[in-house]
Amino acid sequence: MKYLKIIVADDILMNRILIKEILAEFDCNVFEAKNGKEVIELMKKEEIDIVLLDIEMPVMNGLETVSYIRQEMPYPQKHLPVIALTAHDPTLYFANYKDAGFNNLITKPYTYNQVKSVFDSIFY
Repeated sequence: MKYLKIIVADDILMNRILIKEILAEFDCNVFEAKNGKEVIELMKKEEIDIVLLDIEMPVMNGLETVSYIRQEMPYPQKHLPVIALTAHDPTLYFANYKDAGFNNLITKPYTYNQVKSVFDSIFY
């Protein structure tokens, strides 16, 4: 797998810490965001490879953020892999995460195998 620049967006610090610990096993640089607005700001400054995006966040939630990325960001950012993160039943938010604009979904609590499987499906 190539060196990755990843945004981890979650308003809860402990969730960001946990996913960063898992991502330490990969060859990557992790940027943290507490809401979707921070994700968009980071994407405008950095060449990002993948976004891990919590669904429930203040200011700009995950659904609003992925919609903005897909509709408003220029190419190639609008086509970046965006992975939904949730601790809830994902069907509460959308019938199909792909219809909402996400490439995949990871449910909490995160595991190394979940993250690796999603990354493998995107990059291989």
